[in-house]
Amino acid sequence: MNCRHLSVALFLLFLFTQADVSAQGLPLSSQALESIRSRKVADRSVAIDELGKNPSDEAADLLKALHDGALYAARDDDALFIVREDTADALSVVAGERIALPDTSLLYKIATNNSQREAIMALLNRRFLRHPDSEKRRQAVEALLDNPGGNGELIAALLREEQDVRIRRSLEQAQALIQAKNPDASKEELLRAVEILRDGATAQGRQTLEALASAHDPALAAAADKALYHLRVTAERAAMLETLFFGLSLGSVLVLAAMGLAVTFGIMGVINMAHGELVMIGAYTVWGMQTALPGMPGTALLLSIPLAFFVSGTVGLLLERGIIRHLYGRPLETLLATFGISLMLQQAVRTLISPMNRAVESPAFMSGIWRITENFSLTCNRMYILIFCLGVFALIYAVTHKTRLGLEMRAVTQNRAIARAMGIDSARVDSLTFSLGSGVAGMAGVALSQLTNVGPNLGQSYIVDSFMVVVFGGVGNLWGTLSGGLILGLANKILEPFSGAMLAKVILLACLILFMQAYPKGLFPERGRAVES
Repeated sequence: MNCRHLSVALFLLFLFTQADVSAQGLPLSSQALESIRSRKVADRSVAIDELGKNPSDEAADLLKALHDGALYAARDDDALFIVREDTADALSVVAGERIALPDTSLLYKIATNNSQREAIMALLNRRFLRHPDSEKRRQAVEALLDNPGGNGELIAALLREEQDVRIRRSLEQAQALIQAKNPDASKEELLRAVEILRDGATAQGRQTLEALASAHDPALAAAADKALYHLRVTAERAAMLETLFFGLSLGSVLVLAAMGLAVTFGIMGVINMAHGELVMIGAYTVWGMQTALPGMPGTALLLSIPLAFFVSGTVGLLLERGIIRHLYGRPLETLLATFGISLMLQQAVRTLISPMNRAVESPAFMSGIWRITENFSLTCNRMYILIFCLGVFALIYAVTHKTRLGLEMRAVTQNRAIARAMGIDSARVDSLTFSLGSGVAGMAGVALSQLTNVGPNLGQSYIVDSFMVVVFGGVGNLWGTLSGGLILGLANKILEPFSGAMLAKVILLACLILFMQAYPKGLFPERGRAVES
């Protein structure tokens, strides 16, 4: 009995002495721990291979940290730490818990070369090939498409398990790439591979088809040529759709920036050079809400929409009551006064907040892309901004055409004197109109905060474009503003590939000047005795 107890004790002692550091939370053996800390490239490659065979999440985290250059080792002991730039603490890999950031002078970064980083990415991608999340599986399969060689059995096994149609298509393309490069493949197998690759859009697929197009077999070469032609046509169509989308996206931004100006300039005749700063105030409202609600960017963004309308609308109301009201009938003085106000608002932001740009976080639902086909995808943030633009337009159109305020606004636009004679308080209408236009500018700032950094000069980038949209579409006409903004956005994106961004703006400005010579009232001119006179 004592001998049995002794043997058990010796066995447990043996296990304890041979136990690796994974018992303490680290998925590395003692030998691998020494290898990963080694200055030799070959030793680190051994540790990477062992981590790749370990299925634990800790091993994946270590690989990711090693790839990102965030893995550090202590100079005087075996401690390992994951230190990220965006965190104030560090993760002790051995202890498996977060600790205070160690003195960096006592640490050294564990470096990797290009081949090791490529190997790490391949290992990480293979981990996600059977992940429950279909999006992660799709990304892993697409990474596998870059180098499918040697993974034929794995791809065949994945095809037997995968149910997602898009992922199956990618796996079939990876299988076709392997088959097309197989020197022992039959003609029928090569033709089948060509048929599958013609629906793909990867660089590996095109290169493979180009190689098959020079094959000695006429039928195989003709099939590869036909597949390449199909790919070129599909890519050209996707490029056209992409240009259309980005043009509409840019146009929606211009419409948002110009919609408030269309209300104030079209109805009141005020050349408001501070309009861009009202847009800037709306963008800073988003930043302020995200600062007040950390960790909730989506909620902060949604709450910022009505808040930005209120804040910018209040600033606009104060400007109209305090300054602009006293300058009606003097357009030059109004222009100079609002230009001075714009400079004051910019300096106020620099003094009270910061002269530096502020980054606004995009919520998760606005991040990423929406893939339509292999060649064509939409960025989610621009898609949402386009929808937001149409929503704001519908709201403003309803206010101006379905409410009493809108009726009074249109009456004052058409003939101010007759509107006063009918009992309309034109001063009240002017105040509410300017406040409405300023509030819409604030909502435009909310959208722009998702496309660019928020800074004191944000509004200056859009003030000239806003006036161009309003004048081109027809002063005071909302349909003209919508049409003019979308047309200018599309024209800009069509010209950019040929002339560049800056020259495209110059060409558009020259074309707009020529257009205004023939149609001085724009695409949709307002009608009325006061307007026509």
